[in-house]
Amino acid sequence: MVDVGDKPITARWAKAEGELHLSPSIRDRFLAGELGKGDGPAITRIAAVQAAKETGRLIPLCHPLGLDAIDVEVEGTDAGMRLTVTTRCHGRTGVEMEALTGVSVGLLAAYDMVKAVERSAQITGVRLLGKGGGRSGEWLSDDSR
Repeated sequence: MVDVGDKPITARWAKAEGELHLSPSIRDRFLAGELGKGDGPAITRIAAVQAAKETGRLIPLCHPLGLDAIDVEVEGTDAGMRLTVTTRCHGRTGVEMEALTGVSVGLLAAYDMVKAVERSAQITGVRLLGKGGGRSGEWLSDDSR
């Protein structure tokens, strides 16, 4: 792992998103919690939080972090659903991997919820929207400004 011991502790945040492409009827059933496996949005949120908290164990050489907050948003889109995860901590290294891991695993959980009824479901667009704190300051993707 990279030695971050000499870096100052600062407030840090990161925001990531991804999408699960679904037909309109399955999207509506997923968002309403009307699938056979249970409440899709609730399971997706829980999976995203659990994954963000476990990032240091899942990603080799990633520092384990004590996160101060994890915000998870599940929203319907014309293409299906969008998952957004924002992570925050006071630490010596950034939290973008935690946000990205939360999105990735949250979307995998959502996929698992719909795979039996939506064989064409597709995870796309997992990306970092922005991050802040630390030496490099704030960064925002061009289309999230």
